[in-house]
Amino acid sequence: MSYLALARKWRPKRFTEMVGQEHVLRALTNALDSDRVHHAYLFTGTRGVGKTTIARILSKCLNCERGVSSAPCGECAACREIDEGRFVDLIEVDAASRTKVEETRELLENVQYMPTLGRYKVYLIDEVHMLTAHSFNALLKTLEEPPPHVKFLLATTDPQKLPATVLSRCLQFSLRRLPVALISERLRGILEAEAIEAEPAALRLLAVAADGSLRDALSLLDQLIAFGGGRVAEADARAMLGTIDREHVVRIAELLAAQDAAGLMQYAGSLEQWAPDHAQVLDELAALLQRVALSQVVRDYEGDETHPPELLQRLAGALAPEDVQLFYQTAIIGRRDLAWAPDGRTGFEMTLLRMLAFRPAVQPAPPAGTRTATGAPAPGSAAAPPAGSGGAAGASLEPSGWAGLVQQLDLQGAARQLAANCALLSREKSRLRLALEPRHRFMRTRATEERLAQALARRLGEPVRLEFEVIEVPAETPARADERAAAAELDAARASFERDPTVQALKERFGASSVPDSVQPAR
Repeated sequence: MSYLALARKWRPKRFTEMVGQEHVLRALTNALDSDRVHHAYLFTGTRGVGKTTIARILSKCLNCERGVSSAPCGECAACREIDEGRFVDLIEVDAASRTKVEETRELLENVQYMPTLGRYKVYLIDEVHMLTAHSFNALLKTLEEPPPHVKFLLATTDPQKLPATVLSRCLQFSLRRLPVALISERLRGILEAEAIEAEPAALRLLAVAADGSLRDALSLLDQLIAFGGGRVAEADARAMLGTIDREHVVRIAELLAAQDAAGLMQYAGSLEQWAPDHAQVLDELAALLQRVALSQVVRDYEGDETHPPELLQRLAGALAPEDVQLFYQTAIIGRRDLAWAPDGRTGFEMTLLRMLAFRPAVQPAPPAGTRTATGAPAPGSAAAPPAGSGGAAGASLEPSGWAGLVQQLDLQGAARQLAANCALLSREKSRLRLALEPRHRFMRTRATEERLAQALARRLGEPVRLEFEVIEVPAETPARADERAAAAELDAARASFERDPTVQALKERFGASSVPDSVQPAR
């Protein structure tokens, strides 16, 4: 017996075997079971999402010898012949190869005749948008008032090309691209039935490459089984799809976190031995960064088949959240711009360099001897206690001194933002109770909590245990104090600008007016 491709072997024969498209199946099931079947249906959607499969199952539902229902028996002559593609009353037409108006008229001449074997004569016209304007005109009258024994099932990947007169005469169902997780799960079930072992990461790679099409995913799976000699392994999937090993992308992320430009360029150059698709590398880097961001915001995020939680937690601790956001945005923009680069490698390397060149600015420490908006000594000032006297500083820590302590912490990024948006409620030995406003609760992740606790322990000279209460903060947080100081500084700058003699002369002589938002304090 000749080999049957997986896409054909596992093609659904009932609505209950379909994967996804529940919004379409529910409507058709209710229509069939309540005997309210329309005379013309239009199924739209990208390739491989189930348009013609649903149409064929619907044809079985209408012509099953046991009666019209949403669950055809699959055993009668009509059901078997439809499954085998030889049912005389199911007329399948490929509109891409029958565009002439004469062919359409010849096809429609038989509409008036009763079905030969079935209950209904069903016309399944695939890629219907390929018909010419004259062919649509020939179809239109029949489509509007067909005989009661005729049903039209139209399918297209490009509904925008259909005339409005045709669209208005059909019930239209838009089939969606299938999610990666759904495709991956379907592939897993098929391989279990086929008694073929598979690595979950390999199935996810195939599901991503299929771009929402289950048929494409099954074709890729067939190809991978042949490529791997009956095995479905991640390494084979990457080799077949032309994607580089996951560890290379992880190493790039680690070098970005370390801000090691020289190492990053050297490593990017070493990838050339695998002849990578640089657009795909940026795609994988963006996907990794997106999951790192989730790990930083969502507590106990479990990752997925290709991004285990321990990897994400490690990168989440090494990368500041604002850097993750910047690197992600730069990666997707760099991928878009690859077509304009002199070559793929140049565009790829410039994208990586751009990630390092345009980092979020870190506010420099004020000069020694200055004070913060709350009146606390700034880091490095004469009033600040030396690093070695952390125990003494901690012994007298009171809620009112929290802002000064935050200024002294060796923190950056999200962990500093978390500290700045908290207020100290109380301290009992090594336990610090902190109040965090509800609108800032997303800043609190396992990584930021650990970094803040470590910084406090270094400053206070003893282990620290943090307890957070997400409540309306009863006192002014360091962040609010800084905002108040910045607003006061801005108001002073605008008032000074308005008092400037040159500005006043321009207003008097030329009737000029100032734009307040354009005035900023000098830095």
